[in-house]
Amino acid sequence: MRAFYTVFSKEILSFLRSWGLVAVVLYSFTLDVYMAGEGIRIKPQNVKVGYTDESGGVVAKKILSRFHKPEFEKPIFFKSQKELKEAIFEKRILIGLVFDAEFEKNFLKNGKAEIGVLLDSTAATQSYISLSYLQNILFDFLETKAPFETAVHKLFNQNSDSSMFISFTELLSVITLLSVILTAVVFVKEKEEGTWEIMLLTPANSKIVILAKVLSQVAVIMVGITISLGFVIFEAFDTPLNGSFWAFMILSLLYSFTSAGIGLFIAALSESVVQVAQLSIVIMMPLIFLSGAWTPIYSMHPFLQKLSLISPLRYYIEGSESIFFRGTEFVDLWPYFLGVGALSLLFFAAGYKKIGELF
Repeated sequence: MRAFYTVFSKEILSFLRSWGLVAVVLYSFTLDVYMAGEGIRIKPQNVKVGYTDESGGVVAKKILSRFHKPEFEKPIFFKSQKELKEAIFEKRILIGLVFDAEFEKNFLKNGKAEIGVLLDSTAATQSYISLSYLQNILFDFLETKAPFETAVHKLFNQNSDSSMFISFTELLSVITLLSVILTAVVFVKEKEEGTWEIMLLTPANSKIVILAKVLSQVAVIMVGITISLGFVIFEAFDTPLNGSFWAFMILSLLYSFTSAGIGLFIAALSESVVQVAQLSIVIMMPLIFLSGAWTPIYSMHPFLQKLSLISPLRYYIEGSESIFFRGTEFVDLWPYFLGVGALSLLFFAAGYKKIGELF
């Protein structure tokens, strides 16, 4: 225990003395998570709209008057469709509306008319969500009533606020990357600084040395999680916690060991911090993609859906969201604990064995 405590304390002090590394960790757990939640918007915001109006009437103006902030900027007039297309090409506007010469005439005579819509589909998600808003504006203008009524009950996020989900997902991604990189770096630094041989000569069991180094970085991650929850997730975004706080922390601890196992494997293969960064990206990006953090698992190819079962981040995200937003009872979280726990044991054992070959 004395040897363990000595190595553990040495790594914690080494981390605290490395101001650059401390700054990166604090930034990742605070500003990075905050900017992701505050800066990424699923719904339209400040969308620039252009139009050309050859109808010369008032109906087009009434429709355009319904484009309001914060979703849309005030529509910009263009003399011709050619100018409108050029504006989209130059990314000055996202949506172009074309009211032809027969628009008002057809609308007043038949109650039907066509509006040409040009979309910059390089921003596909924003464009098509904006298009759905445009359709709602037209339905509202025409006072169209469906022959049925819909009753919507919003579960888990009554205000449809995407910021809390995005910031929370970003936190889980930060935990993933930092757990891997910090664990790998703590060993690779010994190689870069030429102290690897000295470490091997330390009168302590190699298992104790490896475990102490890993746990020191896991402790850093757990402190970072606590800071991020307190200052960003709970305070800045007022994210609800409908389940058990300690269930989330235990799940995070298990997951940290999963990522730490990957970090050990990378440390065994790397000779420099640059190689750590390169290998971390190569290994972790597929696991993040397969986790459902970027795209729902059900929308993936069936083969990728099966492959996602080997991504520990999948179980971590699903379990964490169940704890925070669904308020799932501890006893019902066993599939996520089982998934993270089993992969944690597998990944950590593989990484531990790989790094142990160097001792």
